Amino acid sequence: MLRIWMSSVLVFLVMVSTAVSAPLTPKEELGKLLYFDTQLSKERNQSCATCHQPPGFADPANAAMPQTEVVSKGSVSGLFGTRNSPTAAYAAFSPHFRWDSDEGLFLGGQFWDGREATLKGQAKGPFLNPVEMTMPDGSSVVDSCRSPLNPQSQKYLELFRKVYGVDLAQANLKDPIIANALYDLTADAIAGYEKSREVNQFSSKYDHVLAGKARLTPQESLGLKLFNGKGLCSRCHITEVGKSPAGGMIPPLFTDFTYDNLGIPRSDNPALANAPIDLGLGGRPDIAAMDPKGLQKGKFKVPTLRNISLTAPYGHNGYFATLTGIVEFYNTAGVRGKWPKPEVSKNVNRKEMGNLKLTKKEVAAIVAFMGTLTDGYGQPLEGIVLPPFP
Repeated sequence: MLRIWMSSVLVFLVMVSTAVSAPLTPKEELGKLLYFDTQLSKERNQSCATCHQPPGFADPANAAMPQTEVVSKGSVSGLFGTRNSPTAAYAAFSPHFRWDSDEGLFLGGQFWDGREATLKGQAKGPFLNPVEMTMPDGSSVVDSCRSPLNPQSQKYLELFRKVYGVDLAQANLKDPIIANALYDLTADAIAGYEKSREVNQFSSKYDHVLAGKARLTPQESLGLKLFNGKGLCSRCHITEVGKSPAGGMIPPLFTDFTYDNLGIPRSDNPALANAPIDLGLGGRPDIAAMDPKGLQKGKFKVPTLRNISLTAPYGHNGYFATLTGIVEFYNTAGVRGKWPKPEVSKNVNRKEMGNLKLTKKEVAAIVAFMGTLTDGYGQPLEGIVLPPFP
């Protein structure tokens, strides 16, 4: 896959002398309240954080049992999502979904298929998804915020007034224009929280290595060398440290935000047994309409590798239970007899993966290096200022 360096998004992530642990703004505080509120689902048992739980901001139930739990459970018992929940950390850095005419490919957006252009648009989806939080409409979500049955209702009234100048208690939710506008504000607040330093910490061991505050072990160092070399990982999971115009450091995000078909086999997990073939980006009606040759079929967004050790299982369908498993797939994909056929055989990438001839020791080293990308190694580094996100 061609590498896209998103300088327009990252150039503002500069190192300056500012406080590290700034408190959340009122907007971020409101967004966090919404993000963790289980009252905003049909059975009052599921929040955004249920499937995107700190510290990895992914589904902890999946991570605990990656061999069997590959997709998230919905609010209603017996319902499941159709794709593995990606991490919400660092999702704010993804640029708006668009076609890059210079490189000849799509990039950016949210969800595995980029179907929402922005983080704010993504935040609206799970509440109304019939197999996720299962709320009937945006008005119901807003009404659940102000309901006396919600223990946080008074806090919502206070924060909606402070942040948006809205009297939530008196709002006429029977008016669809008002209801939609208020639902839009809930998504805006959630996106605000997801853009905060609390979600985008840059506190991994590798961040501390880049800042000269830690050192990689010999195995981790070998893994980094292989990641950038023989393993071809950095072709899509960018490792370069950038420089801002002011001379500050731009930490890498380990993704180029583009789309690729890795040739992952179809899942045989019971939760996905009746799911249709997942065409990914090429399965979107708007993309299919402009792609008569099917050149986008089977492609999914290249995920960030930050916090990757906390976000098992791996792949859009959770096919790989371990990091070792998916790295071994990269190593031997396409080698006769090694793997089942791809779920989508068209557009499979075999230029940057497959038959890499990595030894078991080298696979283990790459996995060890990726373990250094987990936030929480130390305090977030001083001076990282988050950019004006898209």
